[in-house]
Amino acid sequence: MDLNNIEEYTPDSVTGLLAGMVDQVFVVNSCTNKYKRIISRGFMDECFKKTGDYNDLLERVFFHMKDSGEKVVDSYKVFLASYGTYNDKYTRRCRIDFKGDKHIIQMTIYPLKDTCIYIFVLNELDYEDSNCDMIASTKVDTIQNTYLFSMYIDLIKNTTSSISVTEVSSENLHSNILYTDWRMMIVNMIWPDDRPKFLKWTDPEYLKTHFAPGHSASFDCKMQNLEGVFIWVKLIFSRSETSNEDDFRFVFMVQDINESMEAMNSYLKKFEEKASIDTLTGVFNHGRIETEISNAIEDIRKGQGPASIAILDIDYFKEVNDNYGHATGDKTLKRFSKMVSEYLEDSNCVLGRWGGEEFVAVCHDSDLSKTRDITSDLLVHISSENFGNVGTITASIGITQLLETDSINNAFERMDKALYQAKADGRNCVRSSDQLTIAK
Repeated sequence: MDLNNIEEYTPDSVTGLLAGMVDQVFVVNSCTNKYKRIISRGFMDECFKKTGDYNDLLERVFFHMKDSGEKVVDSYKVFLASYGTYNDKYTRRCRIDFKGDKHIIQMTIYPLKDTCIYIFVLNELDYEDSNCDMIASTKVDTIQNTYLFSMYIDLIKNTTSSISVTEVSSENLHSNILYTDWRMMIVNMIWPDDRPKFLKWTDPEYLKTHFAPGHSASFDCKMQNLEGVFIWVKLIFSRSETSNEDDFRFVFMVQDINESMEAMNSYLKKFEEKASIDTLTGVFNHGRIETEISNAIEDIRKGQGPASIAILDIDYFKEVNDNYGHATGDKTLKRFSKMVSEYLEDSNCVLGRWGGEEFVAVCHDSDLSKTRDITSDLLVHISSENFGNVGTITASIGITQLLETDSINNAFERMDKALYQAKADGRNCVRSSDQLTIAK
């Protein structure tokens, strides 16, 4: 046969030529979930087995990230069986990693009418040229690629269509998943705390009653991506506008907002910390330490163990300001609070500035006896510290154990009375609410 003479070409000769040009041909029976390799050459001769399960073949060509070739996490493989049904010819490119090398594959699927049989034809393309094409396509789709997943829903027919998983392919994937089945598949990829809300929003009756035609809404949650990592996403629901008000067709999209959400959470945490910190001393401020007391009382009500509170007052601090000036007084407060906070940290206590030279500590997992020991040792530590020009200082401490019947006010009142008892007994000592002897 003269290959340069088109007159000599026949259907049989062209078929023979094509058989010698393709790299891999599979015959698939989607009903029995089996495939058989008919033609094989090149790296794919090792990459694919001669026979096997159709789902394994689908996983090899579909379920990996399009840009890296890495496998998709196992939890997403519940969709495999739904991606392998074809009613018409289908073609796409994919990247396969094999023994450390990357390969670009052109795949074409031919369904045989009125059968369960598909012919899979795979050809390796030039990696550099095809990879440049894929990279260029990815750059064009950069904005779209923030949407990890999208699909069209018809609630009346209970169907899904036009499914696109951006990390797998920029093309729509073939799928015959019922909407009600998809909903229960995808819920396992949602962060456990967010699953009740996801199930509520995706419930067909909820969508029908809460979305007017043209109405869109969204909520943020954490969802597992194809690599198995939970990331922040925005779930978007939009009801399509049609001429029939009884149509309930929706577009559902999942947008990757992880980077912006992480940045926002970081800012919020910094803002929260700033709003909770006393600007002079760096320990909790009055409002935050009140919250800590309230939380400790609530923990006691839940049976989570004892807790106590202590108030520290620097003895004769007015003389520090009068004799050395307020700048030195401020330095003394900073050093005092830092030293006390670090000392109490090992005892599961947190410190806050109540006001002036008064500080309040909340001691978790600590009854009155334990708190008395902690604060008595603390007084020794304080009196042994040198505060520069000021020299040594002392403090008076009042303590009380928190009760499940407490409010912040009555707990503070007991603690404050214990502090006055310590001052009445000569200062530089600890007194507890069960040791009150001074006149009330």
